[in-house]
Amino acid sequence: MSKTHAGAGQSVGSRNHTIGLLVIIVAWAFSGVVTLANLRADTGPSLIVIYSAAMILDGLIVGYVVVGIRSQGGSLRELIGGSWGRVRDFWRDVLVAIVFWLVALVCLGALRLALHVNRSVDVARLLAPYSRVEIGLWMLMSLTAGFCEEIIFRGYLQRQFIAWSGKPVLGILLSAAVFASVHAYQGAGRAVIVGVFGAMFGILAYWRRSLRPGIMAHAWHDTIFGLAARLIPR
Repeated sequence: MSKTHAGAGQSVGSRNHTIGLLVIIVAWAFSGVVTLANLRADTGPSLIVIYSAAMILDGLIVGYVVVGIRSQGGSLRELIGGSWGRVRDFWRDVLVAIVFWLVALVCLGALRLALHVNRSVDVARLLAPYSRVEIGLWMLMSLTAGFCEEIIFRGYLQRQFIAWSGKPVLGILLSAAVFASVHAYQGAGRAVIVGVFGAMFGILAYWRRSLRPGIMAHAWHDTIFGLAARLIPR
């Protein structure tokens, strides 16, 4: 198995590079707060601009991650881990992703009820796509987010936190906490749910030694819930 696969305990970037990534993520989280505030005030950019900017930002951050892992002798392919040498390898990951997603829906649904999280409906209403162009961009953005965010949080940060702490559980939890912070603009309750979801993705990546099932589950989760949010009246 490659030294930089998704679940291993070796460092994937320098300390300064990782600190830089965390600073970028703090700015990312703040931009979410500003964007949502503008949407509520109806003074912000269009959803088309927001979706496009989100995809560009995801891509730029992954570019930053790639620079960091290459400086340590790694590669993006190694960071993602896994392989699809045969057709059945692909379908195995699809099956794992489906089962994971269904289990996650049950767990997160129960947690949402326990926390009485309602604000997420408001956020979904504001960010949901409605026009054909918005729907198309939302689907593309969901695919981009599934790929990029799994690389950033479960590929790079989780690996780095495990390497620094020497404890997989701590690495998974720290990565999930950073993931939750990016979604803090949705409210504390929603951020907790996202953090739990991130921890579940982290366990999946560590168990499978691959980001592939998580990327698939993340992408279709965002796609489906964004389209379902169209049913919520404005």
